[in-house]
Amino acid sequence: MSKQKTLKKEFSVTGKGLHTGANSTIVLKPAAEDHGIVFCRVDLPDKPQIPALAEYVSATTRGTVLKSGEVTINTVEHCLSALYALGVDNCLIEIDAPELPIIEGSAKVYVEKIREAQTVSQNVDKNYFVITQKMVFYSEDSRSSITLLPDDEFSAQVLIGYDSPVLNNQYAVLNSMSNYAEQIAPCRTFVFVRELEPLLKNNLIKGGDLDNAIVIYDKEVPKSELQRLADLMCQPCPDSNSLGYINTDLLFDNEPARHKLLDLIGDFALIGRPLKGRIVADHPGHKVNTAFALQIRKEIKKHDVFVPAVNLNDPPIMDINRIMELLPHRYPFLLVDKVMEIGENHIVAIKNVTYNEMQFMGHFPQEPVMPGVLQVEAMAQAMGIWMLNSVDNPEEYSTYFMKIDNVKFRQKVVPGDVMIMRTHLLTPIKRGIASIKGYVFVNGNIATEAEMMAQIVKNK
Repeated sequence: MSKQKTLKKEFSVTGKGLHTGANSTIVLKPAAEDHGIVFCRVDLPDKPQIPALAEYVSATTRGTVLKSGEVTINTVEHCLSALYALGVDNCLIEIDAPELPIIEGSAKVYVEKIREAQTVSQNVDKNYFVITQKMVFYSEDSRSSITLLPDDEFSAQVLIGYDSPVLNNQYAVLNSMSNYAEQIAPCRTFVFVRELEPLLKNNLIKGGDLDNAIVIYDKEVPKSELQRLADLMCQPCPDSNSLGYINTDLLFDNEPARHKLLDLIGDFALIGRPLKGRIVADHPGHKVNTAFALQIRKEIKKHDVFVPAVNLNDPPIMDINRIMELLPHRYPFLLVDKVMEIGENHIVAIKNVTYNEMQFMGHFPQEPVMPGVLQVEAMAQAMGIWMLNSVDNPEEYSTYFMKIDNVKFRQKVVPGDVMIMRTHLLTPIKRGIASIKGYVFVNGNIATEAEMMAQIVKNK
């Protein structure tokens, strides 16, 4: 399993905010396991903090804004995109103003600074959000959609389109995060000339200039109008005699689409967990991105666990012969068929449910249902395998139940089902006593969950 990461050392970035125009300095610092990405307004009394999570999003006009109480932090997406792409799970971001620096309108500087500071692995496994089945989310007006599909790693593709002779339809793909730094991070934000005045009237882009955004001239206006807009932004008037990109050459032919992909990653970082799956986004934007991230956050809160990404066709880590070397259980009470994954504090095991098992003679003859108590026993046996596998001479030890709490049976388990069991330690083992949380998944859903306590004892 991949481990959580944080920065090896802190670093700072200084610059003006895109919308406020105010100068700010942010300091990105290492943080402990399971800390997450958290912003801290050090310019305010009591230094209030805002976690980088979707439930704190308060606005999405030309950027993503986080808010807690009366405290806001603007334009977080580029920084979050870089942290997410480079695998940083835990970081404290101190900021002395309401908005992050726009720099040159991309994530390039953040990537360079993170690479210079370096990252370090921590002692806790990454808690992935794993896509196990297709998920689709539509914007309120149905003009935008985001689809999530199962994939072994993170990948994304974006389609954008505008009613514009310069920027009509564009497409961008990121098949591996290893390509992010070179292919996505340098891609800059963009704006149409026709959007400038409305944005200024809405008290936005006070810090915008020709150095931090691609400016698209797609509708001819008189020279005097261009001069007026330039004066409003306190910028020199661009020399534009034809439609096109008036201030710069593009780094890539599809740089705007690539920047939309950059923003998408930054907004999906607000899920609070790294994602394993493929994102297909049709006309994405901050509003639909963060709304989908919030929906996923609600699912996480609801279940706080997802089906292990197990391919039942893969060879097991342990087959039944190895299991019988570790566990003393035998027919009809050996309830683990194979082990698919073993981590530092968890195990994923399989139990195939068949009508030939003894319990179905009486539970129940006309409607066979796997007894809940046997499901709990199966989870306990899985953790027993983990515990006995971690000691020398496992044949000299036995594991015993001590307590069962908070058992929930969410759906029936019947013959023909495959029980995917994931059990993990809640706390480190002390004096041979383990506190355990276990889940049984069937057909992509939680069937049973329980908290257990067991003890490993050396046989006399």
